[in-house]
Amino acid sequence: MTDHGRPISSRSLADRLRVYVVTDGREDETSLLDAVASALEGGATTVQLRQKNADGGRLVAIGREIRKITARFGALYVVNDRLDVALLTEADGLHVGQTDISCRDARSLMPHGILGVSVGTVEEALAAIRDGADYLGVGAIFPTATKQDADLCGLDGLAAIRAAVTAGTAGSKSRERTALVAIGGITLDNAIQVRAAGADGVAVVSAVMGARSAADAARRLIEMMQESIGVGSLSSGNTQ
Repeated sequence: MTDHGRPISSRSLADRLRVYVVTDGREDETSLLDAVASALEGGATTVQLRQKNADGGRLVAIGREIRKITARFGALYVVNDRLDVALLTEADGLHVGQTDISCRDARSLMPHGILGVSVGTVEEALAAIRDGADYLGVGAIFPTATKQDADLCGLDGLAAIRAAVTAGTAGSKSRERTALVAIGGITLDNAIQVRAAGADGVAVVSAVMGARSAADAARRLIEMMQESIGVGSLSSGNTQ
């Protein structure tokens, strides 16, 4: 993982993925960046640039601004799918789905960055880890308006992936276990359930970006995730 000239945090990757905010595709760039800054003020730990309808030039422009904002708060900046944008905007990492550039190819081109992969099954999770993933985006946990066609993994699926990843990768990678970030329909009302099922972090779109105050929403999520760490540890075998 590179720091691009910024201080490297001593926190584990799991800690730095605790509240993972995904941009919501809004057209108003000023509004988007204001919401990102507000979320980070509230304690969000990672921001993912995901603007499916934006062209490459606009993605790079937005990404460079998000890079500046996340650097100011000491947060991680990740780009969804677009390796070229990740490299051009000096992102901390790249997130890919099952139908995007392969995890192995992404790792070959971004050897020192953080690499996340979307998974929905135990088999996909273990394959992603073998191919070099640093963290897994597990979902969809609940139905979501963002991806209406997404297959549901559910809380049981998340728990199964947590158990399989913990058992199947013990001693096979670094001392730091593979982090799981749950995504899909996660709100302030169900985040504790997600943590208890084994997630290290929660990825949210509308729960923060669509809130009246992104800062307040992010702050509440951080508090809930921190308060529920003991619950998650008991259910998932977490020893961190």
